[in-house]
Amino acid sequence: MLVEIIPLGGIEAVIKRETSSALRSVYGVDVSFQEAKQMPQTLYDKSRGQYLAEDLLEFIAQMGKLDKIVGITNEDMYYKGRNYVFGLAYLGGKACVISTYRLKGQAQREFSNKTEQEVFVGRVRKEVIHEVGHTLGLEHCSNNRCVMSFSPTVLDVDRKDEYLCGPCRRELD
Repeated sequence: MLVEIIPLGGIEAVIKRETSSALRSVYGVDVSFQEAKQMPQTLYDKSRGQYLAEDLLEFIAQMGKLDKIVGITNEDMYYKGRNYVFGLAYLGGKACVISTYRLKGQAQREFSNKTEQEVFVGRVRKEVIHEVGHTLGLEHCSNNRCVMSFSPTVLDVDRKDEYLCGPCRRELD
């Protein structure tokens, strides 16, 4: 399977490297990058100061050419009924979108003694693995250590592992 990553705006080189590495490691996919695209200002909700994740997902899906498409942005996103989301994908869909905006900041000391940058990169890796998992048909997992567990807060992201649990892995086989 081929996964195409499309940066929306300026994305750090380390984030590009780590998302590519995470997808290759967990899913065994080949990864390529498109040139960075400008964020579509027509999709910006000025009243909220955020982008609607669903609109960004549609925008990304139209630009990609490979089996799966991942959009990554530093901008804040929301979804219907939620104040914010880290990412969005539809089960079995072709595309997903991830926001790094709310993944920054130090983890609770009880969970990590890593630097702020290491914590941030780990969170981004988990979110890209999680959202691509949805495109592969994986639903949220009840095992809170599985990367496919629902994580509405960064604390929840910090608690989970970067890998699929056994049952989720078997669903992909």
